[in-house]
Amino acid sequence: MWDFFLEFPSIGRRDLSALRQGIDEGFRSFSRSYGEALEIFFSPLLHFLVWFEKLLLATPWPLILIVLCGLAWVGSRSMKITVGTFLAFILIGYFDMWEETMATLAIISVATVVCIVIGIPLGILMSKSDRIQSVITPILDIMQTIPSFVYLIPVVMLLGIGKVPGLIAVCIYAIPPIVRLTNLGIRLVDREVLEAAEAFGASPRQKLFDVQIPLALPNIFAGVNQTIMMALAMVVIASMIGVRGLGVPVLRAISNQYLALGLMNGLAIVALAIIFDRVSQSYGKRLQAHREGGEK
Repeated sequence: MWDFFLEFPSIGRRDLSALRQGIDEGFRSFSRSYGEALEIFFSPLLHFLVWFEKLLLATPWPLILIVLCGLAWVGSRSMKITVGTFLAFILIGYFDMWEETMATLAIISVATVVCIVIGIPLGILMSKSDRIQSVITPILDIMQTIPSFVYLIPVVMLLGIGKVPGLIAVCIYAIPPIVRLTNLGIRLVDREVLEAAEAFGASPRQKLFDVQIPLALPNIFAGVNQTIMMALAMVVIASMIGVRGLGVPVLRAISNQYLALGLMNGLAIVALAIIFDRVSQSYGKRLQAHREGGEK
């Protein structure tokens, strides 16, 4: 009698083992049946990622530096952030981390674009229907709370080791913020503004693209900011399945206890995160100020 209260009732080990084996075999069967088709489906993404990485590596470093500083200035309109970007990349190159940084920039840029292309339409879809939101929200909760290492298991089983599995794992981990904040931004648009647009004869399409999305842009860019940060956080983990970049030296440093190597490449990742964060935040603040100025 007391054993029932002292030991939690559970499925037997044999049944549990059979259940696990059934799940594994089912997934392996799915992988054997559709793995090749998925590889063909994602091959354009692989070709684009490889091309973009080669482009960054083949472009002379002064030109890359000019473009990055130009983008930092256009996004932030801050001389401090632009100079900080210049100095950060100079130090990265000086300490022989240029190639790894370009590889990291390539996968982060492509992952961010993929997240934007998928995440913003999903967020718009959520904002238009409470039922769709109730379905997608738990999925986003799972994506944000499940340990990031767990993403690698099904992705590797389906697509093996390489750039595309790493890119998919990064996107799965990084996409929830942009979906949530796009949904939030559109839902926060003042009802009176929408009623005024309707009074002037605006169609649902015009309301979305001419009213709701422009007013939601600060929230959307906050989502882009968080997506970039989360993508950078996955760099080291993605290196475990064949993704080149700053995560590879960090992983090697962990394996061999190389403090200097891990610290230098880790600081390079931090520098990238700070640059992306400051530029995107500054741009979002400018959009917010422009919106408030327009409302006045």
